[in-house]
Amino acid sequence: MPNTILITGASTGIGRATAEKFQAEGWNVVATMRNPDAETELTKLDNVLVTRLDVTDPASIQAAVAAGLNRFGRIDVLLNNAGYGAYGPLEVFPMENVRRQFDTNVIGLLQVTKAVIPHFRAQKSGIIANVSSVGGKLTMPLGALYHGTKFAVEGISESLHYELEPLGIRVKIIKPGAIATDFSGRSFDFANDESIEEYQPTVQAVVAAVESVFSEASPAADCAEVIWTAITDGTDTMRYPAAGGAEDFLAGRAAADDATFFQGMKERFAL
Repeated sequence: MPNTILITGASTGIGRATAEKFQAEGWNVVATMRNPDAETELTKLDNVLVTRLDVTDPASIQAAVAAGLNRFGRIDVLLNNAGYGAYGPLEVFPMENVRRQFDTNVIGLLQVTKAVIPHFRAQKSGIIANVSSVGGKLTMPLGALYHGTKFAVEGISESLHYELEPLGIRVKIIKPGAIATDFSGRSFDFANDESIEEYQPTVQAVVAAVESVFSEASPAADCAEVIWTAITDGTDTMRYPAAGGAEDFLAGRAAADDATFFQGMKERFAL
């Protein structure tokens, strides 16, 4: 029987590329998204179930997991991929947007994971792969919300490792760099208030830097290849830098103390 992977946020970007990769490798794929009625390509592929899952809607999570089990009989891997980035001065962010960032990137991930763990526990096996970011280890200016969520994903993943490993469940962390997705477009929540002049030099510098970094982004398929390796390599390796300059970003952060790193980022952003 083929293995089955359930992917959140499979409508575009990394999630979609990963669905295509695993389907091509002969896996069953539960490709979940908020608006499955708009999907026209994944629905044409063999052994792919496209179904609704909104990580902020617990009922949709339970329904998607049940649909996957009903269709394929088991789930072997959960890829928590759904998420987006919120950037801007914290002072100007409405609390509604603050909550939405954490509800999606952190609480949503926890809710989906909780829904799948009982199945993994019963079958005494499973892999939970959480898409973090290089931004879960290093930060950019104006990213308190986004980086806060990705640092949380790192801590959640590490701690889950201890409690789930004895049950036969492994935890993996995927750490993309700059990937050619809609992260800097549709999935980018940027807040600013031009009347607060003190922030504007930083805002302008960050916008320019994001445009520069993503102008040389790696294709999502490159990240999907790393996810394939993480899921199938049979090792206990936890963290996987995933294209888009991730290895260089992470190596640079690991090699520098805080003061050196902060100064380097200020120079890079001309702050």
